[in-house]
Amino acid sequence: MYESAEEFLSSGEAVHTACLISDVLMPGMSGIEMYEHLRAQGHAPATIFITAFPSASLQVRAVSAGALVLLPKPYDTVTLDYWISASIGTP
Repeated sequence: MYESAEEFLSSGEAVHTACLISDVLMPGMSGIEMYEHLRAQGHAPATIFITAFPSASLQVRAVSAGALVLLPKPYDTVTLDYWISASIGTP
């Protein structure tokens, strides 16, 4: 777990990440900005965004950027488990 998008990006772990779960709203760079940065670098793992402030426009932005899903908080573990399984190809 990382405190910020910048910390994750500087860790070097992105290339080893198969599934990324990220809040949208974080200090500094947003989760979506981090994901766009990863895509620009040629590595965009399957990504699940979570947010306490869901909106239709945020949903469109997240999915348009390439995310699997944007889950509103609070989310249930069954739903999260489903999307994690979907991200690694095991339904």
